[in-house]
Amino acid sequence: MARGALAFQQQQRRRWISLCLLLFFFVHVDVARCFYLPGVAPQDFQLGDELKVKVNKLTSTKTQLPYSYYSLPYCPPEKIVDSAENLGEVLRGDRIENSPYVFKMREPQMCNVLCRVTLNAKTAKAFKEKIDDEYRVNMILDNLPLVVPIRRPDQENSIVYQHGFHVGLRGQYAGSKEEKHFIHNHLTFTVKIHKDPVTELSRIVGFEVRPFSIRHVYDGQWNEKTRLKTCDPHAKALVTNSETPQEVEDKKEIIFTYDVNFEESDVKWASRWDTYLLMADDQIHWFSIVNSLMIVLFLSGMVAMIMLRTLYRDISKYNQLETQEEAQEETGWKLVHGDVFRPPSNPDLLCVYAGTGVQFFGMIVVTMMFAVLGFLSPSNRGGLMTAMLLLWVFMGLFAGYFAARLYKMFKGAEWKKIALKTAFLFPATVFAIFFILNAVIWGQRSSGAVPFGTMFALVFLWFGISVPLVFVGSYVGFRKPAIEDPVKTNKIPRQIPEQAWYMNPAFSILIGGILPFGAVFIELFFILTSIWLQQFYYIFGFLFIVFLILIVTCAEITIVLCYFQLCSEDYLWWWRSYLTSGSSALYLFLYAAFYFFTKLEITKPVSGMLYFGYMLIASYSFFVLTGTIGFYACFWFTRLIYSSVKID
Repeated sequence: MARGALAFQQQQRRRWISLCLLLFFFVHVDVARCFYLPGVAPQDFQLGDELKVKVNKLTSTKTQLPYSYYSLPYCPPEKIVDSAENLGEVLRGDRIENSPYVFKMREPQMCNVLCRVTLNAKTAKAFKEKIDDEYRVNMILDNLPLVVPIRRPDQENSIVYQHGFHVGLRGQYAGSKEEKHFIHNHLTFTVKIHKDPVTELSRIVGFEVRPFSIRHVYDGQWNEKTRLKTCDPHAKALVTNSETPQEVEDKKEIIFTYDVNFEESDVKWASRWDTYLLMADDQIHWFSIVNSLMIVLFLSGMVAMIMLRTLYRDISKYNQLETQEEAQEETGWKLVHGDVFRPPSNPDLLCVYAGTGVQFFGMIVVTMMFAVLGFLSPSNRGGLMTAMLLLWVFMGLFAGYFAARLYKMFKGAEWKKIALKTAFLFPATVFAIFFILNAVIWGQRSSGAVPFGTMFALVFLWFGISVPLVFVGSYVGFRKPAIEDPVKTNKIPRQIPEQAWYMNPAFSILIGGILPFGAVFIELFFILTSIWLQQFYYIFGFLFIVFLILIVTCAEITIVLCYFQLCSEDYLWWWRSYLTSGSSALYLFLYAAFYFFTKLEITKPVSGMLYFGYMLIASYSFFVLTGTIGFYACFWFTRLIYSSVKID
């Protein structure tokens, strides 16, 4: 019987290993695509080589709802072809497609007619809605996004770059008091190139545009050879009549045209992304981050010094007590040694959240390491999000392991139950919110809605990889010997004396979240700006430093408040240690609401619902992460101090 049971266990192990290898085989291609940077290798062009422009989504900071380029009646190519997109690009709402814009390297083109479109009531309404919501058109050339150079009025030689050009504008014309809609139907492109003086090969280092609204005029009937009076390719001025804008109305004829200029630049190919990454005021950014880091480091040093000196004095005093009378007069945290490791209320939920927090911690650490090393640069669109999703899935192994280890320490016996809760509690909550938000986006017919195939891929990553890995980790963790407490727990719980007002659980928990939030709130401003105002975020080195400061701050503030709690003879520290640092998520959500009302111009209820829905997910994730850091710091601290004193 024993041999049969052993053979059965070995067979089960082989099945688990085979399943994990099979799942890894299915997703290894996606993992490779995640860390592969498209367009990283420089591409050399000869004179006359074709340069094909791709179009991306239409975006607006007012609605936060992206739409595909051809959702408007722009000039389409003969056949619309979607570019291959990774998981992160799809979740971001990117829809990269080909376009009829084709350039010739170092061959200027003037007044190229793209097509002629006659609007009807439906298409005119679509253009007007996009103009009212300030939508921008995004294009890509050689993996470089299109920008509009704008001169700053406060500085003469300073230029800022806007991502994409506006679909059109709204205003009054020719003395009319009524506001009308005008479309940008003429584009003047500037392709900046860096030419090799030896080989005469060129590399693209910039892609800019100046949009115009022009009501083109021509004689006779329209045909392919019609010559426009308002756009003469032989004139020095590319646009000869830009004072008459193209109005958007029913039955209006719109002729789309474009120019292309090539401009040599001293910027080398390796530095071509600097233009896009340095759009914000760097001096304010760097000064704010350094200032925040210095304050937090100073406070952390002060807290650490106080704690070390106080603890050293306490441990020395407790260990020097010799007589029975002195032992009976003990006060402080040593008195609760018989109750401090008593299991908390609802221990299963604490184990689940602690395991999920470890999963988050591992994902963020590995992602930041790749980002700091440059593997997740902005040129790899969607790479950061794809990496985070895949790493989250594979970190399920550690979530199950740590949840089971803690569960066994609380004398739990059903490891499969805790593994099931760990695998489903947090992901199911986030997926439910995400599914509702996606249904709202789908109802708006936005390209940001996740298609069915991608939704199926997400469910497969969850059920096919993450859940099995959580069970594997739980199985391994539960087989390990249980963590032994440094002191024995009494059978009868000790009565907790009445606490001072400042040691009230709600008050101390809310106070504990202020310092961790203070460590990240300045950096949080730039992260929110990059997400909701569609700017690039690139200072991953500083972000990694801020993350390290966040870890130290969460650990120290939780340890300090836990020490005060134990000195007040309150031994219910398990959940309070988790909630103390985790309460910083409440301040994060409140700051997100403040940012919404002060920095964003969102007016539509659907867009507001999307903003607060996604920020709720972010705050919930931040709660799990910071709560876990504080919990394990306090767990280590209590075991350390109670193993350092003599207990009779």
